[in-house]
Amino acid sequence: MSPTVAVVGASLAGLSAARALRDQSFDGRIVLIGDEAHAPYDRPPLSKEFLAGTASLDDISLGASDDEGLALDWRLGTTAVALDRVSRSVLLSDGSEVRADGVVLATGARARRLPGSDGLGGVHVLRSLDDAVALREDLASAGRLVVIGAGFIGAEVASTARTLGLEVTVVEAMPVPLAGPLGAEMGAVCAELHADHGTRLLTGTGVAGLIGTGRVEAVELTDGTRLPADVVVVGIGAIPNIEWLADSGVALGNGVLTDARGVTSIPGVVAVGDCAAAWSVSAERHVRIEHWTHALEQPATAVATLLGAEGAVPTSVPYFWSDQYGARIQFAGSRREDDVARVVEGSCADRSFLVVYERDGVPVAVLGMNQPRLFTRWRRQLRSAVPTPS
Repeated sequence: MSPTVAVVGASLAGLSAARALRDQSFDGRIVLIGDEAHAPYDRPPLSKEFLAGTASLDDISLGASDDEGLALDWRLGTTAVALDRVSRSVLLSDGSEVRADGVVLATGARARRLPGSDGLGGVHVLRSLDDAVALREDLASAGRLVVIGAGFIGAEVASTARTLGLEVTVVEAMPVPLAGPLGAEMGAVCAELHADHGTRLLTGTGVAGLIGTGRVEAVELTDGTRLPADVVVVGIGAIPNIEWLADSGVALGNGVLTDARGVTSIPGVVAVGDCAAAWSVSAERHVRIEHWTHALEQPATAVATLLGAEGAVPTSVPYFWSDQYGARIQFAGSRREDDVARVVEGSCADRSFLVVYERDGVPVAVLGMNQPRLFTRWRRQLRSAVPTPS
């Protein structure tokens, strides 16, 4: 019988892994398991074009014309509930079992919810297509939106809601939004986009709770302030979907722990995408990267290892982007607190600039706002400068 690979997770990382298996001449059976009933779709537009109603489900589909040639065995609308480390069998919520010679873990992550918000109408997270559909319907009849969390998802939802004519308030517990990835100085610059477009931004204050009976009516802050709200969006991070692996023997931490190639502690099992925490040589620790480009590119390396290929890990520079209020924000590299940020092109005041982060005089990261061409050039330079892990 031909070998079988089970890919658990049918979003970008899982579909990328299935495509990589065929690209790398695997001619056995590929079972693609997804807990959503929907065929794979692109998630970034959920907070932007799809939420605004300017993109349809067809527009965000990840399917390609030549995917039929992949000959995949689709198992959508069913959840993986256990993995047998000996037989590498994946047990599904419908009671069926997929026996496999190799397993790709690509179960992604889910949105972190605000404690005490369950069952209260008008309170949303945004991670899935169903989340986006429900939020879009609520926004259509709303006047006031409160967004909890000024990260990229929160900022994008706020931006979209402003284009729809809503009154928007964003609440952020940290003194400066996006200070983690961008640093305090540049995080503050990017946060100014909110004020530029009439969004109220409240920083350095937490949320004490939600007010309402049956449906949310207001958000109460830790300083006692109450913000009236017709709709609330919670954007406070994500949790990797790894609980189902608790008894599998797979090493877990802030995700499925892997080496730089995606190999887990169990032979014949690799992990990719948002659920994987891969060993980073530069950071000297396991790092979970929740970025679209990583989910697209990294599975090829993990699949090659699963199929027995050897060789160096391709050079990788973390990259992400965000579209807010008509501005394109792009970041590549790895920033540390002591790095020096230097504007090399444009002006922060004009909302068009490029910033290079330097460590001991050496560029290690780059941030661009509305500078796509120059940013691409710097990103390419960073990639060429990264040493190849052995």
